[in-house]
Amino acid sequence: MKRILIYSHDTFGLGNIRRMLEIARHLVQSSPEVSVLVITGSPMLHAFRIPDRIDYVKLPCLSRSVDGRYGARSLPLTLAGLVRLRANLIRSAIEDFAPDLILVDKKPFGVEDELSGAFVDLQSGVRRPKLVLLLRDILDSPEATTRVWRKNGYFEAIEAYYDQVLVVGSPEIFDLRREYQFPPFAAAKVSFCGYIAREAGRRSRAEVRRGLGVREDQPLVLVTPGGGEDGHELISACLTGLKALPASLRPRTHIVCGPEMADARRMAIEAAAELPQVSLQDFSDDMMSLLAGADVVLAMGGYNTVCELLTLRKRAVLVPRVKPGVEQCMRAERMAGLGLVRMLHPDGLTPAALMAGLQAELAALAARQRLPQSPRLDGLARVTAAIFDTIGLETDTAPHAVRIPFTKAPEPAWSLPRRTAVALSAC
Repeated sequence: MKRILIYSHDTFGLGNIRRMLEIARHLVQSSPEVSVLVITGSPMLHAFRIPDRIDYVKLPCLSRSVDGRYGARSLPLTLAGLVRLRANLIRSAIEDFAPDLILVDKKPFGVEDELSGAFVDLQSGVRRPKLVLLLRDILDSPEATTRVWRKNGYFEAIEAYYDQVLVVGSPEIFDLRREYQFPPFAAAKVSFCGYIAREAGRRSRAEVRRGLGVREDQPLVLVTPGGGEDGHELISACLTGLKALPASLRPRTHIVCGPEMADARRMAIEAAAELPQVSLQDFSDDMMSLLAGADVVLAMGGYNTVCELLTLRKRAVLVPRVKPGVEQCMRAERMAGLGLVRMLHPDGLTPAALMAGLQAELAALAARQRLPQSPRLDGLARVTAAIFDTIGLETDTAPHAVRIPFTKAPEPAWSLPRRTAVALSAC
C-alpha cells in the first residue's frame, strides 16, 4: 500500500481544502493500492464526505485578516506559539505515517514556514519521501508573488526539496513560470495539468429544482460567495437590486451564504431575503447539484468555483475578491476575456450594475447563445498520473502532466470572441 500525505493550506475560505479533497478522492478511486492522510487546519473539513482510505489530522485553526495577517483563530496562543504547535503535529504525523509522497498545497514551506523543520528532518532521514508542490493557476499579482517568493526562498526550496511542481491550470491562460519569473532551475520542474473538472453532484437538475419549487421553464439564479467570510457585500447588493426590480421581473434566486459568514451578517441577510422569489441556505456539501440546477450563477472568482462553472458550462457573473490578494480578479479577468464569464469589478459593485449583469446573462440564456469552448479540464487525471508515476504505481491510459519548454512561449490553443466585462477595471 502506497501512502500519500497531503498538506492543505487552510487560512481563508474553503477553496484549498475542497480542491485537495478532490485530489485525494481521485487518488484512492484510481488505485486500491493508495491511502491518503490529509493535514489541514480547515474548520470545515468534517462537513465533507470522506471516502474510505482517506483520513485526516486536524491542526489548530489559523485566521487571516483582509490585509493578509495571520493569527490564532480559536486558541489563546500567540501566532508563534500556534505555528510551533502546528509544526510539531505535522512533524509527528509525517514520522508516524511514513508517507511515500508528500503533496504540498501552494506554499513551499507551508503557512509561516511550518513545514521547514519537517523538511530538514526528511533530508537527514534514511528514507526520504518524494515531495510534490501543487499550485493553482494564479497565486497573486506578479509583483506581489515574485517579491514574496524571493524573500522567502521559495525558488530555492523547489530546487532543494521538491521533485516536481504540478500546476492545475493552463499556460495558454496564465504561464506562472513567466509571470512570476521562475528561474530556470525551478521552471524545469513545472508541469501543467489543466484545470480540475468537478464530478457530477448527487442530485439531478430536476431534483434540485423540484426541491426549491422552481418550474422547469423558470430561470434560476444561484448566488454563492464560497465560504462566505467576505461574501456579505455581494449578497446584500444582490438582494437590494432584486428589491428595486418590479416583482414580475425578479428572477427566482437561491442564495447559499457559506459556513464562514459571521452570525450577525447572516441574520441581516436572512431578514433582507424575505422576498417570495428568494430562498436561502447556510451551506451545501453538494454545490455541483445546486449549480447544475441553476441557469445563471452569481459568485466570486475562486479557483474551485471557476472550475465548477467551466465543467457545467454555466453562465455566470463574477465579482472577484481583491483583498488581501488579486488572484480572483486576475482569473475572472482572463476568463471574461475569453468570453467564458461576465465580470463585475468590486469597485463597481452596485445593485444596479449587478442586476444589469444578471439580466444580460439571462437574456443570452433565453436567446440560446452558446458559450465558447472551455480550456482543458483533465487536471485530476493528470495530477494522479504524475503522482503515481513518481511513486512507481502502474497507471492506465490516464494522461500525464505536460511539461512545456520554458524557453518558448506557448501559443494560444484557441481563438475566442471577447465578451464585454461589466465595469471592468485593472486588478
